[in-house]
Amino acid sequence: MDQQLEQHVTGEPGAGAPVPARALELLRRADAELLAAQFSSEPWEQLSHAHLAALRAGAAVVAARGTPSGRRAPRTVWSMLGVVAPELGSWSTYFAEAAALRSAVDAGRFELVGPERAEEAVCAAEDFVDAVRDLVHGGADAVAGRTLRMRVPQAS
Repeated sequence: MDQQLEQHVTGEPGAGAPVPARALELLRRADAELLAAQFSSEPWEQLSHAHLAALRAGAAVVAARGTPSGRRAPRTVWSMLGVVAPELGSWSTYFAEAAALRSAVDAGRFELVGPERAEEAVCAAEDFVDAVRDLVHGGADAVAGRTLRMRVPQAS
């Protein structure tokens, strides 16, 4: 895998456009968070790590495509993603809406996350990181037609 990443960075023939080193580092960190999510025993930990994995992956896209600028430029990764990679809209919406839950968990509200919600977050993060990797290495056509396909339960 590292050879594959290096090929994209160095711009060898057939590799496509070079990928910024910062984007690759953020993808590595996203992978590490996914591993942490998969090996966590508590649902709240799984959700937190999954959300951080997605956040790092989203930041990788912003690093690869550039940060929107201007007086009214979006300030969150999820908002920036809507500008620089609208093809990832379903994921950015999903994770933006989950940010409040992650903040509550970070504040100690562990009881808010059950096993089903944690599993949903991990699956969504895995799919999102895969889509980001395809996008960063292959361009917008690599993720055409790929959207988040899960029912998001409404808060009760």
